[in-house]
Amino acid sequence: MKTIGHGHASGKIILMGEHAVVYGEPAIAFPFSGTGIDTTIQLHSQESWIQSSFYHGPLTQAPATMRNVTALVWQLIRHFAVQEPFYITIDSTIPAERGMGSSAAVAVSITRAFFDWMEIPAAQTDILYFVHQAEKIAHGNPSGIDATTISGTEPLLYQKGLDFQPFELNMDAFLVVADTGFKGQTRKAVKDVAQLMNTQFSTTAPRIREIGWLTKTAQQAILLNQPHRLGDCMNQAQEQLRILGTSNDALDHLIDTALMHQALGAKLTGGGRGGCMIALAENEAQGRHLQTILSRAGARDTWIEGLGVYAHA
Repeated sequence: MKTIGHGHASGKIILMGEHAVVYGEPAIAFPFSGTGIDTTIQLHSQESWIQSSFYHGPLTQAPATMRNVTALVWQLIRHFAVQEPFYITIDSTIPAERGMGSSAAVAVSITRAFFDWMEIPAAQTDILYFVHQAEKIAHGNPSGIDATTISGTEPLLYQKGLDFQPFELNMDAFLVVADTGFKGQTRKAVKDVAQLMNTQFSTTAPRIREIGWLTKTAQQAILLNQPHRLGDCMNQAQEQLRILGTSNDALDHLIDTALMHQALGAKLTGGGRGGCMIALAENEAQGRHLQTILSRAGARDTWIEGLGVYAHA
């Protein structure tokens, strides 16, 4: 056992395929190192404690809202037969309820910290085994895309009923993410799209298929290092998502602002109705400029990351 165990996990971004993925179309997600969670664990002279932005106190008294975290910790305690009390510190830069995979990232970070503490190498399959248990508590019946994306290093093409398909992210461009400052309303948005599928199928189903086609086209653009083509796909997908009612004024404002300042493409990411938007920039300088512009336009926070060719920003 080491003196201190460390675990890190990035956030995640859904690049394309939101909502259409519910109906069997593909979606693209990738780890986003612009945000992340760091966990440390070490022995403690008293009872086991958790320190985080949500709660600071004994593990046994953690609130019900942290049940996914505490259940995971108890499972890891049993797995590693931990006998001594310990102190866990969780530091996060991933905003909660913004579609960036905060719950999965917490679980990945904690699990990696335990494995590191015990000086045992952790394969992705080991991480996923434990994280899936926590995600079932957090989300009921998770697709696994958050956990698989965050515990890996490559983008994933995900489609219901098929294996995750990793592929290389190698593009001369930068992605800017901006937080509207409002929690996303994924469940309500998903329910409303389902209502449209039931009542206006003839016009809604083609939009869902169009988003699926745009997602596949976006993957090809990434593989062929075609940023302008990817930007076009993002813009067209956003238009379909807007018509489906999954955007809102806050998202539209930031998206329009980005496009007015030379973003190659811009769209919501995640469930919509709040949360975050993403914008594609041709280079790092343009990305930094977009960060400044979006902050001035009301974004609560912004992040930037190179898409493969460059080192992560």
